[in-house]
Amino acid sequence: MKKLFVLFLISALAIFVFSGCQGLVPSEGEGEEEIQTEGVTVGIEGANKVDNKTYLRAGSHEVTVIFPEPVAGQVKGNITACSGDYRDAIIPEDSEVIFSPNEDRTVWTGSGDFGPQNQPGAVARFSYDCCASYLQIISGECEDEVCINIPVIVDSQDPYATIELCIDDCTCGGCELSFVSTVTSSVCENDTADCGDDCSGLAGWSITLYDKYPFDDCCDTLCEEPVDTYSGSSCPIQWTTDCLTEESYYVVVSLIDNAGNEVTFGTQVEFDSERCAPIVLTEMDPNNCLDKPYNSSFVICEEDARST
Repeated sequence: MKKLFVLFLISALAIFVFSGCQGLVPSEGEGEEEIQTEGVTVGIEGANKVDNKTYLRAGSHEVTVIFPEPVAGQVKGNITACSGDYRDAIIPEDSEVIFSPNEDRTVWTGSGDFGPQNQPGAVARFSYDCCASYLQIISGECEDEVCINIPVIVDSQDPYATIELCIDDCTCGGCELSFVSTVTSSVCENDTADCGDDCSGLAGWSITLYDKYPFDDCCDTLCEEPVDTYSGSSCPIQWTTDCLTEESYYVVVSLIDNAGNEVTFGTQVEFDSERCAPIVLTEMDPNNCLDKPYNSSFVICEEDARST
């Protein structure tokens, strides 16, 4: 069998950018120049392409390799150790993908672990939670030569947001709540938005308002209809509700990045609906259907904080 290259097709989300058979370690998630292909198709479950970079959530993912002809020998897969100058984490040694063929030996499937993993055999060294690996495919008469190199950036980070909440009078009665992602200012550095994702980037956000606690006992079903909701795909987060006449509401915020990492957090909001003040926030129990993100929170805007 002659040396194989790859026409790389993501069945779920995206086409990958990849290099030839040189076995280089990717530098800070940058892929090599695209190579012309000869009919082999490789797919990785859950991958997503953004700005010519392919992102993948850390963890186990199914890998499928489709050959134009049956493979007489074996198909092997290797995931290189994740590297790149990002954050501290634990990185595994190279891990193997064990493939099984279909009846005519043209379609081979298996699964492998990508990215930082706290698992036996992991190596504590320079390691990061936004790092890059190669998926290497070896097949047939290629023997020990790497025939296909597919670079992926593995995202173990959660998206984040600090959301400022303000209240104001409605013209026709009631109060309106406004939500805005905040910005941190520094004397010696540029302003930094407290919203986004530092690896694959923020893919979307939503804010949903309920007048009763919205989750059932198992957390997998919303048992209340929302009073109001809004969503977007990038920072900044900005939304103003319709006029509200009750004095207590539950706010649920969901953030998702381009690798599929998702965070959901919430707060109870209480206020005097006649005066539209003061405003009081009570964090919803993070052990009861919500996450407790270390980098996401709610704050009351300065003018309303002074009125409490």
